[in-house]
Amino acid sequence: MFKKIPVIALEEHYWDHELAAQLQGAEGTRSADMLQRLYDLGDLRLREMDEAGIDIQVLSHGAPSAQKLDASIAVDLTRRVNDRLAEAVARHPTRFAGFAALPTANPEAAARELERCVKDLGFVGAMICGLTNGMFHDDERFWCIYERAEALGVPIYFHPSFPDADVSRVYYDKYAKDFPQVVRAAWGYTVETATQAVRLILSRVFEKHPGLNVILGHMGETLPYQLWRIDQALKRPGHDEMNFREHFTRNFYITTSGHFSTTALVCAMMEMSMDHIMFSVDYPFVAHKPAMDWLNTLQLSQTDMRKFLSGNARRVLNL
Repeated sequence: MFKKIPVIALEEHYWDHELAAQLQGAEGTRSADMLQRLYDLGDLRLREMDEAGIDIQVLSHGAPSAQKLDASIAVDLTRRVNDRLAEAVARHPTRFAGFAALPTANPEAAARELERCVKDLGFVGAMICGLTNGMFHDDERFWCIYERAEALGVPIYFHPSFPDADVSRVYYDKYAKDFPQVVRAAWGYTVETATQAVRLILSRVFEKHPGLNVILGHMGETLPYQLWRIDQALKRPGHDEMNFREHFTRNFYITTSGHFSTTALVCAMMEMSMDHIMFSVDYPFVAHKPAMDWLNTLQLSQTDMRKFLSGNARRVLNL
């Protein structure tokens, strides 16, 4: 059904050698095959894209990322990381686009780096992975980044990383040894990133910056499913006036990265409309095959399939 429709996947990861070397223990958690794919921005990646039928990957540095860097090194190191990504995109400009890594330990510098990456390097937005020094990014010190993103007309993609150490200890340590993914993709990542999104709305940053667009992966980190209840509860007597649904359905976009469920997709479509949903795989942490096999089962209209596979991405990312 989708064979003649271009396919853009926009939560597709790589690692930069210099940045990964700063993140202690990062490589120790990954297999040799995974590391090969993370560090490859050439023949292997392109061959697997061709085999799957993916036309464009929007590349972003996989977690752990620049949010783990100390402010003393973050700005210069992140600039070099982005320059190298730009070189990789320039080698294959019809197949790759880039999300900037941002040195959020220095928010003003992060805003400047976002502008440099968009204006000078041609990037289509930025990705922020997890917390910065234990801090969620709704804090007003980070709002300069959102002001710049709004002015540039590019989105910020919020991606999970490990939960705060204290949260992990209380919530997950009892089961983490036997079920290590409970801290990660099975639940911990979702809780952390959904909490970040809720906090962004409650901070009222979208009232000050109504043109800011935010992307969430993994089918929206459960928030489309929870949207009615969150919105209704926040409107109960005693709360400040807050239209959570309006902000979420206007300012947020979601992708299917690592979450290939038709029932979840239908829920998201009913809550947000297909105009706010974009296809992604989460390569190489998730293989292409289950994503593409799932696409073959979808019973979407041609119009919705075009929006889903590439139309929305082209519009939101200015591709």
